[in-house]
Amino acid sequence: MTPPRTGRPVRVIQWTTGNIGRRSLHAIIGRDDMELVGVYAHGAAKVGVDAAELAGWPEPTGVTATDDIDALLALRPDACCYNPLWPDIDELTRLLEAGINVCSSAAWITGGKQSPEDLDRIRKACAAGNSTIFGSGAHPGMTNMVGMVLSGACERVDEIRITESVDCSTYESAGTQTAMGFSQDPDTPGLAESVRRESEVFAESAAMMADAIGATLDRITFDVEFSTATGDTDLGFMQIPAGTVAGVYGYHRGWVGDRNVVSVGFNWIMGDHVTPPKPLEHGHVIQVFGLPNMRTVLHCLPPRDWTEPGFMDLGMIYTAMPVTNAVPAVVAAPPGIVTLKDLPPVTGRIG
Repeated sequence: MTPPRTGRPVRVIQWTTGNIGRRSLHAIIGRDDMELVGVYAHGAAKVGVDAAELAGWPEPTGVTATDDIDALLALRPDACCYNPLWPDIDELTRLLEAGINVCSSAAWITGGKQSPEDLDRIRKACAAGNSTIFGSGAHPGMTNMVGMVLSGACERVDEIRITESVDCSTYESAGTQTAMGFSQDPDTPGLAESVRRESEVFAESAAMMADAIGATLDRITFDVEFSTATGDTDLGFMQIPAGTVAGVYGYHRGWVGDRNVVSVGFNWIMGDHVTPPKPLEHGHVIQVFGLPNMRTVLHCLPPRDWTEPGFMDLGMIYTAMPVTNAVPAVVAAPPGIVTLKDLPPVTGRIG
């Protein structure tokens, strides 16, 4: 799609209003360089509800949620902030074929985890609609961007390694956590493969970083280590019995020959009754090994005016904003699949 003429706001639709989507929706409403023109809701209970109510915005917007995809396409928006948990190829192709640029947090960085057939559908949809698709988030996403930026301080890069090192007990999604191994018997057949599949978007981000530093990968591997709970833990939304998985430590690794040049992974625990292989750093540990070595830890912390109960929603903002803030750059980008390494720096907006 041709970028909007200078001076007019980018016309945006918000796709889903769950934990991440409602944070994206809130940000879109508050920006003067974006105009919210539509909202897609999966649940019937949200259809007809004003976007302000769905996003926690104080004043009505006049834009109500709908499950009528044809009506949203007819609005001819410039872009869509696409925030379901997983990408739906049928949805994405409809949006892209209609000339709508897509900015996604839905397990999409390069599209590399999709089947060749589905990835071909996406490429053809971009060509048909002269449109662009981009994916980001917190991890993967922002963490990879920081890793690539840090590598710019090095004469030689040996490896970029990124680790999400957190207690994820506050992420109240029993289905997702169980698929990642938590609460399961560590000897469950196929458990490591389940975790690999669930976290495969991390492999996409590893491949993207390898490309950015000029490395042609020969293969990507996955390794994981499970730690068991030493006592029962009741998290409210799920139970972690003693002896079941309460810690997951793994990496998707990219290799050039026998050299591990990129690694993207996690050191996750749930509950108090577990000791991980490495102590938690309560943030994203970003390391570049080379000449010189570079290291930083990203912490997502509440501002002084934070009034919401708990801190889970800080993580939702952290995940949503790298996608929402990228909308203008993605609208201006060439058609096709673009990644963080292709865009100019994406920044937030002054409040």
